[in-house]
Amino acid sequence: MRHQGANSTYWGNIKEGLSSLLTGLKLSFRHLLDAKSYRTPIGVENAHYFEQDKGIVTLQYPHESIPVPDIGRYKLHNEIEDCIVCDKCAKICPVNCIEIEPVRAVEEIGKTSDGSSKRIYPAKFDIDMGKCCFCGLCTTVCPTECLTMTKEYDFSEFDVADHNFAFSNMTPIEILEKKKELEELMQQKEKAKAEAAAKKEDTKAPDGPTPKPGFKPKAAAYKPKAGIMKPKIKPESSEDDPQEMAKKIMQEKKKQEQKQKEDNTNSSDE
Repeated sequence: MRHQGANSTYWGNIKEGLSSLLTGLKLSFRHLLDAKSYRTPIGVENAHYFEQDKGIVTLQYPHESIPVPDIGRYKLHNEIEDCIVCDKCAKICPVNCIEIEPVRAVEEIGKTSDGSSKRIYPAKFDIDMGKCCFCGLCTTVCPTECLTMTKEYDFSEFDVADHNFAFSNMTPIEILEKKKELEELMQQKEKAKAEAAAKKEDTKAPDGPTPKPGFKPKAAAYKPKAGIMKPKIKPESSEDDPQEMAKKIMQEKKKQEQKQKEDNTNSSDE
């Protein structure tokens, strides 16, 4: 028969259970008293992060949130007042999530915070965060540093189309007006260019009355200048002509052959 200790008895088990219950309740009541205060939501990089061993741990999100690192890559934001619409961010984006429509101004429209001149209107500046891969290249190439990544990491939506954020502050009427001003300026430049070309042609034209349309000037007859006479070339004599000399030689040869034939016939008759 196995030996049973004092705590193995019926009353001993009840005593051990009550002791464990009191120890647990004591610990719970102690934490309950410490829960009167809230922990300050600080990041893990804070030197006092591990010293906060008392207080309520649960954060009341979204009213409270743990700080995120400053170098984190989260939601993009464009400070449109400092944007010079250089289009570098749209060109370097590997997923084409930035869409820009520039409208050139007829003159300087202002300065950015770093002193850069603004000469282009941002008719459209949209960033589709649904396509963004959070590479940060667009913020690196921005010359005025107006494009940055904020600390907002929770921007979830029910519709993916709501991830397209527009930063342009121009109305459709303002866009049409600026496009019209640019078109008028280009027409004026083309007109001035045509007038300058016509004026240049007029300076090259000869003096005298302007000929009528369809007028064809008559060709001037050639008149040799007085005192300049070309020497007459005398024809070569027939004796010096090689063709005439060859004809004469052939005629003499034929005469000799005919005379020889006649002599041969006469000798045969005798």
